[in-house]
Amino acid sequence: MSDNQETVSNQFYEHHFFEVEKNHDLIRIDKFLLLRLSNTTRTKIQKSISSGHVFCNNNRVKSNYKVKPLDQISIRFEYEPYNKEIIPENIPLDIVFEDKDVVVVNKPSNMVVHPSYGHYTGTLVHALLYKYSDIRTSEDNQRPGLVHRLDKNTTGLMVVARNDISLSHLSAQFAERTIKRKYIALVWGDLKNEKGTIVGNIGRNKKNRKLMTVFTDENEGKHAVTHYKVLERFRYVTLVSCQLETGRTHQIRVHMKHIGHPLFNDNEYGGDKILRGTTFTKYKQFVQNCFKSLPRQALHATKLEFIHPKKNKLISFEIPLPNDILNVLNRWRKYTLNQ
Repeated sequence: MSDNQETVSNQFYEHHFFEVEKNHDLIRIDKFLLLRLSNTTRTKIQKSISSGHVFCNNNRVKSNYKVKPLDQISIRFEYEPYNKEIIPENIPLDIVFEDKDVVVVNKPSNMVVHPSYGHYTGTLVHALLYKYSDIRTSEDNQRPGLVHRLDKNTTGLMVVARNDISLSHLSAQFAERTIKRKYIALVWGDLKNEKGTIVGNIGRNKKNRKLMTVFTDENEGKHAVTHYKVLERFRYVTLVSCQLETGRTHQIRVHMKHIGHPLFNDNEYGGDKILRGTTFTKYKQFVQNCFKSLPRQALHATKLEFIHPKKNKLISFEIPLPNDILNVLNRWRKYTLNQ
């Protein structure tokens, strides 16, 4: 069970906590929560409020309550206990490589990697078990074969173990940081340097446990290192490649935000707003159209390199950017040329 869930009277609850900014406008709490919580409907929020699961400064509130600056807002969503048996599902997969020991898959956007509360079906694991019934490993029946993950809306390469020997071998490579992973990201702003390294401990955000943050105190969070290199500049946004030295949750997204360059259209880390550029209406409309064309963070796992668990040789895979990111890049190229 994750650290933002708890069991009460056989019910499961997912908690979220927010502190209202100092200069925030007075708005209804249901609207405030709808803006802050991704993949959540107004109906779900209203149900939580009517069930007495929304608090402001430790007091239950109604949906018409207007949040004020520095209010402490918390909400919990109720989930019924569910059968943890995973029923394989016939979901199409883009398989890049497969043999008796490993599978390399190109994960699409809008797909959760493994079952969790709120995501009981339609995950990558459900799809893998349908195609590879032997992929059930003894380590974790909810995450069979998984040695790493990608966020729901991050696309790209993942390696999955088909047996316990492969799982152990690949897990050791991740622990020893010998597996190489390269990502492509579109970030806000014009980076000052052509390349650089971001070092900063990453851990759960204390105000919103669903998100991660960089800690300045070396005793908090876990050590994380991201190397980046500029690939292409578009004045107000920049295309970069990122090489991970460590593999923390949301690492690239958190590190890029930390240095002032959130990922383009990253709704959890502030990239879904117009952060750079002009005040002209035409420009604003251009960016909004880009957001519609790419309704997720602009992040793609493009390269993966590891030692094969049985053959003991280095194998490498690289795939191009998906169409949604390519489309937005072409839009920015045309916009930049016309300026």
